[in-house]
Amino acid sequence: GVVEACLLHMLKRRAAGFLRTDKVAALFTKVGKTYAVAGDICKKVQELQQQVESRKNQLNGQEPLKRQGSTTSKGPVLTPQAIKHIWVRTALIEKVLDKIVQYIVENCSKYYEKEALLADPVCGPILASLLVGPCALEYTKLKTADHYWTDPSADELVQRHRIHGVHGRQDSPSKRPALGIRKRHSSGSTSEDRFAASAREYVESLHQNSRTHLLYGKNNVLVQPKDDLEAIPGYLSLHQSADSLTLKWTPNQLMNGTLGDSE
Repeated sequence: GVVEACLLHMLKRRAAGFLRTDKVAALFTKVGKTYAVAGDICKKVQELQQQVESRKNQLNGQEPLKRQGSTTSKGPVLTPQAIKHIWVRTALIEKVLDKIVQYIVENCSKYYEKEALLADPVCGPILASLLVGPCALEYTKLKTADHYWTDPSADELVQRHRIHGVHGRQDSPSKRPALGIRKRHSSGSTSEDRFAASAREYVESLHQNSRTHLLYGKNNVLVQPKDDLEAIPGYLSLHQSADSLTLKWTPNQLMNGTLGDSE
């Protein structure tokens, strides 16, 4: 969406098309006539749009279910957001968006007014340079709507960390040795403390990630799960996401990696 806003800033009417409502499509189509890379993207987008239209017609029609299932499973299922930004999205996934923007910047006088962002001698090349990084990534699997609810529990992550720690203790010439590796044989408590600290840091990292922002955190907050049980100390944290506030609490035993068989 941000890239589209940059591409549409002070776009000439000739380049945008007088009668077309999709200005980005008009721009890509016009650039594709003189630039082969953009022309290939136009063909791929047209194929995707045809698949989307055929899928809509099949769902609206009364064709047999087996036939519908066989045809819809071949093409990619695009979300409304992906269809909305299909031109920039396709160029990004094909790793040519930076090249197309660079070509537009170099030939900005054909498509943009003098005061446009891409016509600026500094901002235009900067935008093309910023897109080199995203175009170098492999978009093999994008986040789905249920991605936020499929994270494993903290207990499972600590167990994975323990398994990983066991393999990591083996001496390997390719890996950097852990600090204090010579003291491990002399003092067993030192290695246990070091492992507990690493497990705690691993669990604490769950409390702040790319999707949520940590607003507040406090340790040793007592929680009583039942009336007949003693209060359990744990780590309390308040998180802010795009549309909600979330309160989390993790027992200290789990934070320290010493949960064992406790209920």
